[in-house]
Amino acid sequence: MLIKAKALKGYPLKSLDGDIGSASEFFFDDRYWTIRYLVANTATWLNGRKVLISPYSLDGVNTAEQKVFVLLNRKQIEESPSVETDEPVSRQFEKSYNAYYGYPDYWTGPFMWGGYSCISRDRTRWGSAASEPEGGDRHLRSTHEVTGYHLLALDGEIGHVDDFIIDSETWAIRYLVVATKNWWPGKKVLMSPKWIENVSWEEREVAIGLSRETIKAAPEYTDESLLTRDYETGLYGHYNREGYWVDELATV
Repeated sequence: MLIKAKALKGYPLKSLDGDIGSASEFFFDDRYWTIRYLVANTATWLNGRKVLISPYSLDGVNTAEQKVFVLLNRKQIEESPSVETDEPVSRQFEKSYNAYYGYPDYWTGPFMWGGYSCISRDRTRWGSAASEPEGGDRHLRSTHEVTGYHLLALDGEIGHVDDFIIDSETWAIRYLVVATKNWWPGKKVLMSPKWIENVSWEEREVAIGLSRETIKAAPEYTDESLLTRDYETGLYGHYNREGYWVDELATV
């Protein structure tokens, strides 16, 4: 299921034995554009401490009831490693976090989820992998931080990042929602992270290797648009690109 990051914000989080707060934002890996952590706002519980929930612990999103289900109990979350969300998430923290929960390291393999192209919750398949050398670059970014980044086409700016479309099955970011109101009043378009040529994190700019006119002619996206496979096929066809579902089937 494809769902907007902004729509998930504020959804109550239901653990195995009670409420634990609400969804606040997400940290994603800028190599694979995949959600690595949901940031939970614990409100009055845990004195408002923010905790990270890995997709390995997420048991689905119910959009009708506006709930996210978490395969952890409150005690596990309460005793989990603490992180200050206004500071970068270090690899050292991630290693201690994974050791606490017994999760595999997503960075120790050639695919989106380490040794697998899709997330696997079967612990018997996780195994072990060689660790990444210490001092490797961090690649975690906040959806809150990246919202507002400028989108640059081959021949000029086209708008800014307004939202993210997340696949709640794989937790991949499928699309950036681009608001083009300063160029085409009111219009939004979708851009796949696979089409990004470069990101300047310092300048808050995302470069897309497409012309403004090509993007202008793309299927329009609205908040009411149904992201069906037919819509996605038309979008990828417009850009003469192969759908992400073809690539992922090839690596299963």
